[in-house]
Amino acid sequence: MKTQSAKSLQVVRKIAFLFLLLTLISCKQKEESSAASKNGVKAPEVDIHTAIVKDDIKALQQHIEAGTDLNEKDPFGGSSPLITAAVFGKTEAAKLLIDAGADLNFKNKDGSTPLHTAAFFCRPEIVKMLLDKGADKTIRNNFNATAYESVATPFKDAKGIYDMMGKALAPMGLKLDYAYIEKTRPEIAAMLK
Repeated sequence: MKTQSAKSLQVVRKIAFLFLLLTLISCKQKEESSAASKNGVKAPEVDIHTAIVKDDIKALQQHIEAGTDLNEKDPFGGSSPLITAAVFGKTEAAKLLIDAGADLNFKNKDGSTPLHTAAFFCRPEIVKMLLDKGADKTIRNNFNATAYESVATPFKDAKGIYDMMGKALAPMGLKLDYAYIEKTRPEIAAMLK
């Protein structure tokens, strides 16, 4: 049991590292193509990842209408906009991306999917949307962990990772409610079994 707990903690730490890299991408705004889509809509000046972090739904809708790649990788961790929405708990943005056809099983550089991310950050609404639309809960990331395994360990074993993530991503608006996360991890695990 201790070996599984240690392995799960290692997986959580590696996932946390990925999200620290996301910090770097949000500090940099990427130029979007100025070409108009078929319907004449241009992508906004703000990149799609930053639009999500800033909860700029209008800019996200404009990206969708302009035909921006909804699976555009951030250059550091290779996360998709849907993964970004899961990290920051942007449920409306996640719904828009899912409904617009974003890849539900997209893998970042660590092999983690939007479902891994939504599970780890305890975003039950996003987890449910992903599962309802057919996200594959059996996918294993590069650390051989499923989304379920990212929340299967007790909160106390992962608290250090949440501390690190909370501190690193707080300037970008990430707010972690530890009591909520501790309560919700087992609920998310049950959703993923």
